[in-house]
Amino acid sequence: MKRMGIIVFGVIWGMVGWPQTDTSLHRIMFYNVENLFHPSDDSLKADDDFTPTGSYHWTYKKYYLKISMVGKVIVAAGMGDPPWLVGLAEIENEQVLKDLCNKSPLRKSRYRYVHYDSPDRRGVDVALLYRDSCVRVLRSRKIPVVFPFDTFARNRDILYAVVQFPSGDSLHVFVNHWTSRYGGYAATVPKRNEYADVVRRCVDSLIRGDPRAKILITGDFNDYATDESMKDHLRVREFGERLPRDTLYNLMLPFARQSLRGSHKHEDLWGCLDQFIVSDAWLTDTTGVHQVGSAEIFDADFLLVDDEKYGGKKSFRTFLGPR
Repeated sequence: MKRMGIIVFGVIWGMVGWPQTDTSLHRIMFYNVENLFHPSDDSLKADDDFTPTGSYHWTYKKYYLKISMVGKVIVAAGMGDPPWLVGLAEIENEQVLKDLCNKSPLRKSRYRYVHYDSPDRRGVDVALLYRDSCVRVLRSRKIPVVFPFDTFARNRDILYAVVQFPSGDSLHVFVNHWTSRYGGYAATVPKRNEYADVVRRCVDSLIRGDPRAKILITGDFNDYATDESMKDHLRVREFGERLPRDTLYNLMLPFARQSLRGSHKHEDLWGCLDQFIVSDAWLTDTTGVHQVGSAEIFDADFLLVDDEKYGGKKSFRTFLGPR
């Protein structure tokens, strides 16, 4: 499975009180950065492969090259205005985030980060980057996920943060990296369903407290928009007919009907395991200062290489086997 995991969508902001400016477009992004490990060895995590003496010979030179390239992708996705928020998956630790913010092309954009260590066996976590000149993080916490059918599993936490924009409006953000399909699809379905149930309970609690809560759920879900974790457990729909106020809408559903674009490629087919899901209030409220724009996949030419086996293009990965 060839990963890219880069999606981005626009938020249209009405700049109330800003002279000579009616609207402006800013972006929010999610990016699975594919095993962004620091080369130092963490004795408590299974990260030995990504050390200088490990199977990938993960040297500091390779590490800083990857840091630089990840920063380049994020800046490029902003198209002149780097994204205000960036959800990340497969980050090893806080040092990686410090280096990404301060030793990559991101250093000029004043990014800060929210991150919590999770119990994941390999030590990969999710994180949220934010431009502190554009938004404020009011509060944050990690949301543990414990499988009732496997209480000994060491699962990645969900990251929750409340972000405030210049207008004073707040956005509830959930950054996810659900259990992979490694070990078989059917065997891992209950695990992703449990992740969906945890997020859904959090969303229901927020909406009960404030039916107009603006909510964004993003990440690498390791499920498609049409899978049962999305449809039956998170209860996500495609925007169209008017549905109950607590409905969640998946902005990536239009990509589910095609196989020529996606955030990952399996053999000759592209698909979207990485998604943006928003609350009804954020999508339908036309009276607020900001509204949801469109979702897109950032697939610039420099992120792709020729797929000699299946044709077309595939993701330009950090590693292809041992290479």
